[in-house]
Amino acid sequence: MTKMNNSAIGGTWDELEQELFTPEEIAASDLRVNLIGEIIKARQEKGISQKDLEELSGVKQPIIARMEKGSTSPRLSSVLKVLAPLGKTLAVVPIEAR
Repeated sequence: MTKMNNSAIGGTWDELEQELFTPEEIAASDLRVNLIGEIIKARQEKGISQKDLEELSGVKQPIIARMEKGSTSPRLSSVLKVLAPLGKTLAVVPIEAR
């Protein structure tokens, strides 16, 4: 997270974020950001376009674009369809103690 302190607005982004969101909401957001980041990284490492991924996964390119941009919260089924041709999957693992 960015630690910007602008006295005109009264504090850092981290402080504002903690005032506006619960720890659970912040953790969920961080998880989404990390997941989408991994999808983008895997797609780029394979050298395939969003259109190519559409053809491989069956998920429409505009949905992939919105997913990567973060402007939508994708369905789990769409995420799984996109991950498979990238050679990735989801795993349920214990949450590390913070």
